[in-house]
Amino acid sequence: MTAADPIPPTIEWRDGAVRMIDQRALPGRLAFLEARTVEEICDAIRTLAVRGAPALGVAGAMGMALAAVTGEDADGAAARIRATRPTAVNLAWGVAKGLAAADPVAEAVRLYADDIARNRRLGAHGAPLVPQDGRVLTHCNAGALACAGYGTALGVVRGAAEAGRRPSVWVDETRPVLQGARLTAWELDRLGIPSTLVADVMAGSLMAAGDVDCVVVGADRIAANGDVANKVGTYGLAVLAHHHGIPFYVAAPMSTVDRDCPTGAGIPIERRSADEVTSIEGHRIAPAGFAAENRAFDVTPAALVTAIVTEDGVLRPPYRFDLAAVTGL
Repeated sequence: MTAADPIPPTIEWRDGAVRMIDQRALPGRLAFLEARTVEEICDAIRTLAVRGAPALGVAGAMGMALAAVTGEDADGAAARIRATRPTAVNLAWGVAKGLAAADPVAEAVRLYADDIARNRRLGAHGAPLVPQDGRVLTHCNAGALACAGYGTALGVVRGAAEAGRRPSVWVDETRPVLQGARLTAWELDRLGIPSTLVADVMAGSLMAAGDVDCVVVGADRIAANGDVANKVGTYGLAVLAHHHGIPFYVAAPMSTVDRDCPTGAGIPIERRSADEVTSIEGHRIAPAGFAAENRAFDVTPAALVTAIVTEDGVLRPPYRFDLAAVTGL
């Protein structure tokens, strides 16, 4: 952590181990977790101690570094790490980078620094999309905690704040695991950016009242046609934004693009434990034994996405992320 950044590194390589902010403890306390084996990094990913697509990319590479340091079979370690979270393509991307590297530790450290640099460029590209005194609605957590540092969707907000545009943020609580209430609110408070927590179901009324100038969200995977997988509830926000004529922006690094996935229909959607829906931090809110469905992500069609902000620039529709062309650059 430096004077310029009040949020410590989300994940970093330190003394032969992976040191992470334990996001399960936030916002109550800032705690750190160390993983020294592949199984420990897998457990941290599965239990959401570390989460967010870009951070998972770095975690994947660092998991391969741990395999190299501990002498574990690289192919077996890669398969185990990839299996922990199926939707975020960055995880498999980071694993592949580490697997292919002659020096997995050096590659993991490089990807860590590269992620922060790319997010800063992304934020600078996206900042002009936020109007002066703009009121931004965001969902889940796509800030520094979802990356090695700085953030994607919140990187756009940070970029706008650094440019003197004075943004404020409506923070969706983001049921069922409350990443907005627990993590995004914590980040914005540390950054000193004006923000207000709202229930997810309040988004439509905010838009109808004219209190939202744009929606900015992150992404866990972007298909070749521009369809976007993100935290469940994102699709509904996109529909609402379209109905009210409000720009809907997606902020993600190019590593989140899956060129081998033609459309969002091919994106695997992670299904997590029903306990996350029927309980809040261990306190049951539904009758015992009551069934619950917990799809962790949904897919927003490209037609509802006003622009995709990347480290290489702002992309406009029609989106083409095949190997032949990337429009908008």
